[in-house]
Amino acid sequence: MHILLIASAFNSLAQRAHAELREHGHTVAVEIARDDESLRAAVRHHEPDLLVAPMLKSAIPEDVWSAHTCLIVHPGPIGDRGPSSLDWAIHEQAGRWGATVLQADAEMDAGDVWATETFAVTPVGKSDLYRNEVADAAMTALLSATERFASGTYRPRAQRDIPEARRPHVRPYFSQEHRRIHWDRDTTETVLRALRAADSQPGVLDELLGAQWFLHGGHPEHELRGRPGELLATRAEAVCRATVDGAVWLPELRPRRSPGGPATFKLPAVTALGGLVPGLPEHPAPGYPRVADGTWSDIRYREEGGAGFLSFSFPGGAMSTSRCRRLLDAYRAACSRPTSVLVLGGNRDFFSNGIHLNVIEAAADPGEESWANIVAMDDLVEAVLSTTDRLVVSAVGGNAAAGGVLLALAADEVWCRTGGVLNPHYRLMGLYGSEYWTYTLPRRVGPETAERLMGEAWPVGAAAGQRMGLVDRLVPCGPQGFGAAVTQMAVRLASSPSVNGRIAAKKAERERQEATKPLAAYRQEELAHMRRTFFDPDASYHTLRGAFVRKARPDGTPAHLAGARPGRRVIVGGPVTGGVAEVSAACCQRESSCPTPPPGRARLRSGTSRGS
Repeated sequence: MHILLIASAFNSLAQRAHAELREHGHTVAVEIARDDESLRAAVRHHEPDLLVAPMLKSAIPEDVWSAHTCLIVHPGPIGDRGPSSLDWAIHEQAGRWGATVLQADAEMDAGDVWATETFAVTPVGKSDLYRNEVADAAMTALLSATERFASGTYRPRAQRDIPEARRPHVRPYFSQEHRRIHWDRDTTETVLRALRAADSQPGVLDELLGAQWFLHGGHPEHELRGRPGELLATRAEAVCRATVDGAVWLPELRPRRSPGGPATFKLPAVTALGGLVPGLPEHPAPGYPRVADGTWSDIRYREEGGAGFLSFSFPGGAMSTSRCRRLLDAYRAACSRPTSVLVLGGNRDFFSNGIHLNVIEAAADPGEESWANIVAMDDLVEAVLSTTDRLVVSAVGGNAAAGGVLLALAADEVWCRTGGVLNPHYRLMGLYGSEYWTYTLPRRVGPETAERLMGEAWPVGAAAGQRMGLVDRLVPCGPQGFGAAVTQMAVRLASSPSVNGRIAAKKAERERQEATKPLAAYRQEELAHMRRTFFDPDASYHTLRGAFVRKARPDGTPAHLAGARPGRRVIVGGPVTGGVAEVSAACCQRESSCPTPPPGRARLRSGTSRGS
């Protein structure tokens, strides 16, 4: 089928839907929903067999849904309605939740049901839950719904005929009044639940040091204590705040927008507070090789059966200069241990999304901070590429983008959860790219595919990534089971009789490659491009970065998405060094490319849409 995917933004779920629908043989075009007329024009232009809306904040016009079947993905079970479904699920401590594919109708979330899936609610932040458990359930339901629609024989169920939907649970918008934290009486668990329900948007509005901030994310602290509401310490750029029975670590803050002022954005808490931070003591996590299980740390290391596991979890997958340096220190410490296999990552959710654009945007000199950040990323990637005394595995449990993908590719093997989405290019941010991509990417996928990946702008699903060589092993499990699965695989690899031979062969190959063209040469060439961009005040990177960080609403659907018609590929800006003037970074979020779309499209025998 030819499917038109409509979305308010090309977010993680829209990206995954795009990748998985293509994986199942459909051609997919995208329309970023701005207004009714632009949507009507897109439908006329693309003549789709089916419309799919994985993330849509506005209603579809009646003349569109009455003439075409429009499948809406709702992040709630059958009978749930309202704009804050996941917020309420976390707030009410639901044990199970769901994702339902509904047909667009006059009443929001009240259309006929094409498919639904349920899942266990894991105690993680809303955005993590959305990208993982919700996305898994939504994709299972969506793929089932598209198959049913393509059959031409399936009739969706009216909600009035479904027992659990006869008395729908209509939930209102989850306002800041519901989110408010009362530090003088709320327990640590209550505070964490409020923070989880607001992560990563809209955050919890709160007062801190005489100013109003939105709090984003939170982790429990089991040792530090203080007067409820008091700031106690810092760690890894987070601040610790006391509750009535303990404390929580707050990793990110966003200042409240002043009337008529520019949009604000999230920053590491210590950076955001700046001079407002009192003389708080730094309370680092215990040193390597092991951090106690009950202690929060964004970098952890452990060992099991001859394998070392260096995991890291940075908000939004963003790696600032300081995060890169801390992770490099931890990597070097891990490499001093007597292991034959070292696993990078292994957590659920983001692996890495590369340099920290928010920190760069907030810097006194964004060009200088951009340069410092990319040099720190390159130092980390170089350390991985230069490791020749053990096998290194990147365990990608969720999504990765730009330099984060290249960090993963620096390892000897990439293991990726089947729900992951990879975005291995920089073009939509106006950057040439670094992190040794000109060495690692062609080595894995070949020069032609490498150029296409860096020149196109479509997301790559895990299965497609494996076919083209970005991924070595798929890990078919749920997000919560990824860590255990990776541990088991790594321990087996470390105990394999062939591991020493593989390490020796790896060392010999690295020496051969270094003699042919040193890693330093790749780095120098890439950084020359990056430096020119960073210190050029007229470079599109600065405008695109600002739009991305402030989540500016796009003027329209980016050309690389809108132009995807059956049998036609769109290259944005030509070869790798081309421009990005037509691209909106805010809606594309550095998405990456896919393999060539399948040829042609299948016409349906019939449809079940209203008025068809």
